[in-house]
Amino acid sequence: MQKLKVTDSDIIKFTHMARKVNFFGQMTVGLLEKILSFVMLYDYKKGEKVCKQGGVGDSFYIVSSGKLSVSVKSGFFSPSKKIAVLGPGDFFGEMALLDRSPRSATVECEEDSSLFILLADHFDEAVKGNPAFAADIKNLAAGRKFELNR
Repeated sequence: MQKLKVTDSDIIKFTHMARKVNFFGQMTVGLLEKILSFVMLYDYKKGEKVCKQGGVGDSFYIVSSGKLSVSVKSGFFSPSKKIAVLGPGDFFGEMALLDRSPRSATVECEEDSSLFILLADHFDEAVKGNPAFAADIKNLAAGRKFELNR
C-alpha cells in the first residue's frame, strides 16, 4: 500500500463518486467540503488485503480504479466464500463511519487498485458541528444494521 498525493482532479472524481453513497448524497456542500480535506488516496497491489473480516472498522473506502473481491467466512475452519466483486465507484466500510462495526468481510485486490479512504475519526470531526446530519447518520446506521441482520 502506498499513499498518493491527492490532486484537484482526484477530489472532483471522489466528489462525483461519493454523491452516489446514500449519506454523502444528503450532505450540504459545506459539510462535503470539510470531508474533502480529509480524503486520502492509496495504491494497493494485486493480492493485497485492504481489510480483514473481524478487523477494526475504522475507515470508509471508494474504489477509484481496479478490481477487488469481497469474501466472508462463516466459521473459523470454513473456507472463504466470494460474495462480490468491486470496481470503480463501488464503496465499502460505510458502517465504520457510522458505528465502528468490525469488518463483516475481507476485501482483497484482484488487480492493482487505487482507493479513496476516509478515516472514521476524520468523518466524526467533520460532522461534529452538524447535529441534524449526525441524527440522520444514526438513523441510517440503525436501518443498515437491520438489513444486515436479516
